[in-house]
Amino acid sequence: MHRMGEMWEFAVLAVWCVWLSVTDLRTRRLPNAVTLSGAVAIVGVAGLRGELRPAIVGALLLAGVYLFMHLASPASMGGGDVKLALGLGAATGTAGSAVWLAAAVGAFALTALVGCVLRVAGRRVEDLPHGPSMCFATLAALTL
Repeated sequence: MHRMGEMWEFAVLAVWCVWLSVTDLRTRRLPNAVTLSGAVAIVGVAGLRGELRPAIVGALLLAGVYLFMHLASPASMGGGDVKLALGLGAATGTAGSAVWLAAAVGAFALTALVGCVLRVAGRRVEDLPHGPSMCFATLAALTL
């Protein structure tokens, strides 16, 4: 595991990601209270570890990408994904630019792959939630 740190930190991040992923899959919503409190906690832990700057840079860069996409096409990228990007960007930002980039690109690749598989299976893909892919890609990138 990279600089994200101790196993307990990763375990808490994983629980947060599972909770948000299940919620997004069931309701197509990522609750502000959960996404934003998680982001604050991740940045707080990074600050305690002396990694505040990379956490903030990672958070703002990833959320900026998602915000741009949300503003360009609100129907294809929800506001919850933008807020989730704050926490996930902070977590991967502390692990370095390669991990941050792997998580960011991996999330889009995973959503595209799931969409293709569903389409081939003849299922509807217009409202495919992106949060679970964001979470999975982040956890995977942090473990590599």
